[in-house]
Amino acid sequence: MLKKLSPHTRAALLALLVTFLWSTSWVLIRIGLADIPPLPFAGLRYTLAFLCLLPLALRARQLVPLRRASGRTWLRLVLLGVLMVAITQGAQFVSLFYLPASTTSLVLSFTTIMVAFLGAWLLRERPRPIQWAGTVLYLAGVGVYLVPVTVPKGDAIGLSVALTGMLANALSSVLGRSVNRDEGLSPLAVTVVSIGTGGVLLLVVGVALQGLPRLTLTNWAIVLWLAVVNSALAYTLWNYSLRTLSAMESSVINNTMLFQIALLAWLLLGERLTPAQAAGIVLAGLGTLVVQVRTGGIAQEARK
Repeated sequence: MLKKLSPHTRAALLALLVTFLWSTSWVLIRIGLADIPPLPFAGLRYTLAFLCLLPLALRARQLVPLRRASGRTWLRLVLLGVLMVAITQGAQFVSLFYLPASTTSLVLSFTTIMVAFLGAWLLRERPRPIQWAGTVLYLAGVGVYLVPVTVPKGDAIGLSVALTGMLANALSSVLGRSVNRDEGLSPLAVTVVSIGTGGVLLLVVGVALQGLPRLTLTNWAIVLWLAVVNSALAYTLWNYSLRTLSAMESSVINNTMLFQIALLAWLLLGERLTPAQAAGIVLAGLGTLVVQVRTGGIAQEARK
């Protein structure tokens, strides 16, 4: 049946499958956080994902160009790993410890809009009037979701960490675009180095601050699934889909995670949304969609 579909349709379906896998990560993380401290949890996931991808990269000789890379290129790759994995993913795990999945996802969805304006500053890609309209629509959605504004202490910590992760993700999106555009490296090489750098750093810092967790068989199953399927495999499939899909198309598909995460959190975690919160998520999703369509979708969000 799939053979009858066009390559473009197959790529779109593949990308949608990847976003579903990434959305399920949020459910698995929330379950795992009951026993595993956030930072070692995130560090284990991405370090194991790096170990899964490294043999593939070596076999395909994807790392050969790195031998000729300049010190500046290596510095940018390391910085990308710190921003994209160590800070962004570390913040995601910590914020999920304090906040419902749908709230954290809503905060991180602001990445797209932040990237639009960072791009105007750093990449000389100036926002257009419709992008301003998308920003207003997004902020209206956030306002509807959060009203009435009552933020308990734990939620305030979670929101602060989520905002830090969102800013780091926006910066990594701009830097990642620049690295992939200018350095002449394959996506797999960039992914392996950045995930390896950020994952190992996150694991070392996490163990130093929160200790090495004792994992049950269930905990190991969650960590391994997140590392092998939802990280190593999913990133590879995503990069494969990008051979066919435009940046705009992939970014629009990526943004469906805002709704997928809210639905999965409701079905599997019992995180119910009020009608106002559901309306807020829809408005925010429409706002980010408007911004992405006009920017060509340079942000790949952190909700992975």
